[in-house]
Amino acid sequence: MRITCVGGGPAGLYFAVLAKLADPGHEITVLERNPAGVTWGWGVVFWDDLLDDLFRYDPVSAERIWESARKWDEYEVRATGKPDTHLAGYGFSLGRHRLLEILAERAEELGVRISYSDELSDLAALPPADLVVACDGARSRIRDEHAGHFGAEVEVARNKYIWLGTPHVFDTFTFGFEKTSAGWIWYHAYPFDDTTSTFIVECQPSTWAALGFDTLDAHAGAEKLRQIFGKHLGGQKLIDHRAEVGGTGWLNFRRVTAQRWDHGNVVLMGDAAHTTHFAIGSGTKLAMQDAMALADAVASGDPLPVALERYEHRRKAALAPLQKAARASSAWFERLPEYADLPAKRFSYALSNRRGEYPAWRYLLHMSTQSPIPRTLLRRTLAVRRWTRARRRPPILANTA
Repeated sequence: MRITCVGGGPAGLYFAVLAKLADPGHEITVLERNPAGVTWGWGVVFWDDLLDDLFRYDPVSAERIWESARKWDEYEVRATGKPDTHLAGYGFSLGRHRLLEILAERAEELGVRISYSDELSDLAALPPADLVVACDGARSRIRDEHAGHFGAEVEVARNKYIWLGTPHVFDTFTFGFEKTSAGWIWYHAYPFDDTTSTFIVECQPSTWAALGFDTLDAHAGAEKLRQIFGKHLGGQKLIDHRAEVGGTGWLNFRRVTAQRWDHGNVVLMGDAAHTTHFAIGSGTKLAMQDAMALADAVASGDPLPVALERYEHRRKAALAPLQKAARASSAWFERLPEYADLPAKRFSYALSNRRGEYPAWRYLLHMSTQSPIPRTLLRRTLAVRRWTRARRRPPILANTA
């Protein structure tokens, strides 16, 4: 089968890897608009459920991802006028650049052709293919060219946000909330290598305008945010990649939902089919799980229309609870001032339970593990759980393709 993936992000590259592993005879090309080694974004976050899937589908790339990842075993919550608190949980993160490097290397090892600096403006320019995988992001040109068929709906969230980086390396995943004269402004930060952290800032539009971000360029805006969050940054700067090309990186989140995912031999994957709010950190995870499901469908041997329909149904069913959680999470942040005056422990629990899913015992556990000794015991328990889970993953065989 001749397969063309439009978009060399995690979804396109990982699907190419899995499809090639399933059938080395496939002729697979990945078209990427950026030059090799160039990508927007900072770090990405994973949890163990995705890691389990990665090891099951391709232990070779999974091991490389695991070795490159930065591990953390709790969340820290900081807020103006409150003592710091902590939330139970663990995960890992790595730079988006490093993730793409790993997946591209693995794809090329298996014989996938990657064409960089290949800007596709129209479907007519595509090389002949039996299957075209549109994984070209939330603003997918292929999806929009057939807008009437795919039926993409776009809902714009209210809060403003900006995706930054910083040389300050946070110890763990950290939420920080600062009260300014214009209202609350906050960040989601996490380390992804030994020298850099992702730093996502969010606030209500009224606060954003009152602080003057609607008139500041990228350099001035990053400097103002550095001043606001100075005590959290250890004297380090904030970096906005947009400063290099002009403009500013402030956005409103766009929730994209495509009603249909396939059209003839064209199928949507990743952000081209759906986006999920960054507050639950699942965008890359969902894109790679899309790749797994599509690879399974293509390898099933069914006629292509049947395979693509099966892929769509499988992924929509899996996405539904996460999309519901993401909506609840983003709505919580849009109502943040309603919770900001809560005492520290109750505030951080409200943050943790913003999806409204936890049983009552989670509240008791949270309240009882904020002092050092119970907190340490909980972290050790979670570490044992992670070790036990890792032991169940398949080993990497010396002759793995």
